[in-house]
Amino acid sequence: MNGWQRFWGHLLTITRHRHKVIAHCARAGILWQGLRHDLSKYSLTEFREGVRFFDGTHSPTEDERKTYGYSLAWMHHKGRNRHHWEYWTDYNMEEHRYTAVPMPRCFMAEMICDRLAASKIYRGKAYTDASPLEYLQHGKMHDSMHRETYETLLRFLTQLRDEGEAAMFKSLREYVREKP
Repeated sequence: MNGWQRFWGHLLTITRHRHKVIAHCARAGILWQGLRHDLSKYSLTEFREGVRFFDGTHSPTEDERKTYGYSLAWMHHKGRNRHHWEYWTDYNMEEHRYTAVPMPRCFMAEMICDRLAASKIYRGKAYTDASPLEYLQHGKMHDSMHRETYETLLRFLTQLRDEGEAAMFKSLREYVREKP
């Protein structure tokens, strides 16, 4: 794949993803968050690395990590986007280490919309309502999430698998409106 193909492929992929997230956020009752979702992906730091490692089958940050041992684009992204659980870590004074803290409901809802959209983009025709849950369970990152964040994410993705999008988005709208 030449440079222009990677450039346009990456641009189209992140834009398609954003548009899906916007639609999902509207269904979840958090449209404003959807409109602002992932704007940092168009920044030089994230976009340049995205183009460099784009192949259209998975997130470019995976290959950036394999090449350099870290992903500058991901570190930039997670530090600016509150819909990633990794944003919600802080130094724990009692444990003397960084630990995850619970995510606020509105950002939890955006994370669910993001994961759903990413599964649809990367799985394409192979996508099913079980795909986001399978991705969560396949990885190990949930070991580092705050227990409450993981349990909430698991609950909604399981509902998506078992009851479908309409039921999950109805519950998600109610969850966002509830007082913590």
